[in-house]
Amino acid sequence: MKKKLFILIFLTCAIFLTGHKKYNVTVAHDVSFLEIGDSSLVTEETLQETPSPITNVSALQNLSTLRQNYYAVDKKTGMTSDLFDVNSFLYTDLKIHAGKKPTILIFHTHAHEMFADSKDISEGIIGAGNRLAKDLEEKYGIKCLHITDSFDTVNGKVQRDGAYERAEPVIKKVLAENPSIELVIDLHRDGVNPNLHLVTTDNGQQCAKVMFFNGLCKKQTNGKLQNIPGLSNPYIKTNLALSFRMQQKMNELYPNLTRKIYLNAYRYSLHMKDKSMLIELGAQTNTIEEINNSIDRLAKTIYEVTKWNTYINTYI
Repeated sequence: MKKKLFILIFLTCAIFLTGHKKYNVTVAHDVSFLEIGDSSLVTEETLQETPSPITNVSALQNLSTLRQNYYAVDKKTGMTSDLFDVNSFLYTDLKIHAGKKPTILIFHTHAHEMFADSKDISEGIIGAGNRLAKDLEEKYGIKCLHITDSFDTVNGKVQRDGAYERAEPVIKKVLAENPSIELVIDLHRDGVNPNLHLVTTDNGQQCAKVMFFNGLCKKQTNGKLQNIPGLSNPYIKTNLALSFRMQQKMNELYPNLTRKIYLNAYRYSLHMKDKSMLIELGAQTNTIEEINNSIDRLAKTIYEVTKWNTYINTYI
């Protein structure tokens, strides 16, 4: 028993040292590779398949119809017609301008999120970020800056509480130093029941399900939806337009690849740039191959949504 325990500890340390050396991040020494993600965002609503894109804009002006077809809403928050205006979503300018300097920033508030067959940190969500950046640059000519800092550790140990607060000054500094950046992606993976496999088949390939995520800075208090003191986001409407258009385009290109857009009460990392996304890419039960298959499709969707205002021509 002692011998087996020694071997297990030795292999674990070796894996972490490999990740630390390759990525120069602060690596936690007590993190489980299959650790649950943000908050286990799996609900009956998020597991429902998203229907085909609705081209009747007037139908989507009905808040109930919009929610039923596109959103899973956490019980702590709610939807209001002033924020969820589909006409506004469709007319929001989401174009980005590819050039020699970085246009897209990719980072991970929770850098230690891993997949079913990850051997070290380089094959977890950080590896997924590397793959996404490579796809965007090599296939679509969009230069990316990928930040691999670990915000979910304190003194070498996993500490998810406060990760968003620790990330904020770093990301703000990166944005100040790189004014060419127009789109920010906080890339995560979800944490689910070990028996749940979020996967779909597209063109013969197994793909991890994708979920876009928004924080509304509004919370139900005494039966009323109220702003959360100290949590403001001047970019909420653009955030929402971006996730809506990503959902529409991805479901158009790759039916059943998305889960419903998840809405929660808090701010997360979406307030530092107008075009910001928090994306849950699969879960800890997905394989790296399934993740990579979805990344190829995610990169294509990002390109399609940000190259020009296709939805104005298609849906108006």
